[in-house]
Amino acid sequence: MASLENFSFMGMGIPEIIMVLIALLLAYLSIVKKYEPLLLLPLAFGMLIANIPLAGLSTYDEGGLIYYLYKGIELGIYPPMIFLCIGAMTDFGPLIASPKSALIGIGGQLGIFAALVGALLLSNIIPGMESFTLKEAAAIGIIGSSDGPTSIYTASVLAPDLLPIITIAAYSYMALVPLIQPPIVKALTTDKERLIEMPNHKRVSKRSKIIFAFGITIATLVLVPEAGTLIAMLMLGNLIRESGVTERYVRTLQNHLLNILTLLIGLSIGATATAERILNPKTLLIIILGLFAFALGTVGGVLVTKLLCFITGGKINPLIGNSGVSAMPMAARVSQRLGQEYNPHNHLLMHAMGPIVSSTIGSAIVAGVLISILG
Repeated sequence: MASLENFSFMGMGIPEIIMVLIALLLAYLSIVKKYEPLLLLPLAFGMLIANIPLAGLSTYDEGGLIYYLYKGIELGIYPPMIFLCIGAMTDFGPLIASPKSALIGIGGQLGIFAALVGALLLSNIIPGMESFTLKEAAAIGIIGSSDGPTSIYTASVLAPDLLPIITIAAYSYMALVPLIQPPIVKALTTDKERLIEMPNHKRVSKRSKIIFAFGITIATLVLVPEAGTLIAMLMLGNLIRESGVTERYVRTLQNHLLNILTLLIGLSIGATATAERILNPKTLLIIILGLFAFALGTVGGVLVTKLLCFITGGKINPLIGNSGVSAMPMAARVSQRLGQEYNPHNHLLMHAMGPIVSSTIGSAIVAGVLISILG
């Protein structure tokens, strides 16, 4: 009979118990509250098994299953493959039909740089606090993009030690978009602006979409090659969608492959979140900086949209400004819901998709620039 000491719980201290409780809370949020369950449930389970020490199921237990699954993140495989799937799900028509919506996506990058600077200045704000390095600050700032794969990709290159908490923060804020963004949008817009009705976009031809995908790929590879992996996969996925000759690929990318990748990322990232790496003051600061970055990204998108509204004489509804961040498609749904709340004739969903896809491209390019400078 095995002795009591062989049971895994005997190797657990207070920190590990706290992490197990956090894992159970995340599982509750995913199952009961349905917050990003496809990612949050495997992430919570990975966190649970990683914090039972004698089980040997953390990312850091060499030779175990999770150790090898994590190689897909460590070697930079999973995030670009996620971009491939996203490309197969994305319609770039709204962006092509209204190129000025790209400016909203650029405004949404404000949070990245605000959090980056904030992370560097922490030692001046908090006495005795060791500031983050420039690489760590850049990885934290990317949380403001609200783009999970980009956050993972950037952190895996610039700050691998911070990857677990950056990933958890990025996906948590994406899940909380419906709670975080509406108060910010309402505070920055007027009743008159919220009532603005936007006409439907003109139809964009398949040829235009194909040319766009090739053009963005070539321009990125020439000008910002470090962002080439993410952008190339995004555009390949979109070409598969728009070509009309690869329906089997489209179905696979949009469903089966995306689901498998999400499961592998959630489980392997969760298994990095051991007590010794998560329960420290820097973790709390990263969560706060991530929220700050996400909020500032929303503010930047709304302010740029208000400027465009003024320039166009009131033809653009600032309620789509929250879609300047890359939280696809949650941010667009928030725009639609707010628009309907103030004007039942408002249909802002497709108008919001333009800024979102431009922000997805923009955040990947920003990540590429930061990696090229710091990596």
